Amino acid sequence: MDNIKSYVQEHKERFINELIELLRIPSVSADSAYAHDVIATADAVKAALEKAGCQFVEICETPGYPIVFGEHIIDKNLPTVLVYGHYDVQPPDPMDLWTSPPFEPVIKKTEIHPEGAIFARGSCDDKGQMYMHVKAFEYMIANNNLPCNVKFMIEGEEEVGSKSLGWFVERNQEKLSCDVILISDTGMISNQQPSITTGLRGLSYVEVEVTGPNRDLHSGLYGGAVANPINVLTKMIASLHDENNHITIPGFYDKVEELTAAERAEMAKAPFSLENYKKALDIEDIYGETGYVTNERNSIRPTLDVNGIWGGYTGEGAKTVIASKAYAKISMRLVPNQDWEEITELFAKHFESIAPKAVKVKVSPHHGGQGYVTPIDSIGYKAANKAYTETFGVPAIPVRSGGSIPIVALFEKELKSKTILMGFGLDSDAIHSPNEHFGIFNYLKGIETIPLFYKYFVELSK
Repeated sequence: MDNIKSYVQEHKERFINELIELLRIPSVSADSAYAHDVIATADAVKAALEKAGCQFVEICETPGYPIVFGEHIIDKNLPTVLVYGHYDVQPPDPMDLWTSPPFEPVIKKTEIHPEGAIFARGSCDDKGQMYMHVKAFEYMIANNNLPCNVKFMIEGEEEVGSKSLGWFVERNQEKLSCDVILISDTGMISNQQPSITTGLRGLSYVEVEVTGPNRDLHSGLYGGAVANPINVLTKMIASLHDENNHITIPGFYDKVEELTAAERAEMAKAPFSLENYKKALDIEDIYGETGYVTNERNSIRPTLDVNGIWGGYTGEGAKTVIASKAYAKISMRLVPNQDWEEITELFAKHFESIAPKAVKVKVSPHHGGQGYVTPIDSIGYKAANKAYTETFGVPAIPVRSGGSIPIVALFEKELKSKTILMGFGLDSDAIHSPNEHFGIFNYLKGIETIPLFYKYFVELSK
């Protein structure tokens, strides 16, 4: 694989242009208005895998959006790598905060990305990172150095909780059988210091509805005499944390994994500048659970956050009204051993119990998933570390991510395979936010590094 760098440089412009075309398709799975575009993106991924050299590619129908499956089997006695990714993207809202249209990709230079970065929804999460694998596979096929079997499973519902993926995996265990699962849907510390994500938080996502009177009321005639659902909801949400930012739901922490001092000291070795962190976010100070530093709060500790809240009149001008209803969307990031369904039940029970009798409360679960930790002594981890070390010149650092990829725990349960998270994005890439972007350096470095994972995985498996 000595010529991988020259191959990437030779095809650099084509690789970038192909990704840009994929990013033009607004595959927003959360909004049914984009359903046609989501399907079109699945077709585009299928065509890309076929063009790259897959022996077999198909669009697999599910109860929701389809899954693109492809495979290239060279010898059944050799190991098999299953590549997972997703082709759907987050909604682009709020549109007015984008400096360029979210589905009209542009390349801009930044302080962190002097070689330029592609600004577009899905550029980093996950079209850009998923497409690295397609191009890495293309290189291995074109140069006749694919060292093992490879399968691809690219889904279209990750951003809405992978609703159909469990259904698909349960019914296709033989089709998906593999020795390791490879995912690039995470990040790394910096362009100088690679890292491998060894832990993911779980997720419980709910929507709450608080109902007061049977209709909107005049705030002058009824104010002070009838419960205002918006006032009540905000008080209830505020009570979910105490003065130490500790979550107050009874039983919430019962199964939380407490890391040892030695484990926390190992985590602290990862380079981190608190001043740069605050500067990048334009905040005066950090905020979080007492007793833990920033990199612990956002990785090894559970959280509860309001993701949206609304009710009443929000249009131009004034309307003196007490709304009949108020709503909020709330997510809880969970750590290993916390069961998301159990936490959802604990939340619902507690939230209903703290509501005054003057209102009615409804809690509607949306989706969730389990946390995950992968061992650093596995063949897959060692292969990934050797690959990063070769292309970056320094070994990767194991880190735990604050994000959630619920399907990772599902894969281990159903396919009995470990997952390796080889991410190439950066925290500053604004995933899920306006102006999401993915560095050209990161994109091409991923294509360069991934074939080496295959090489070392096969060597270490012997």
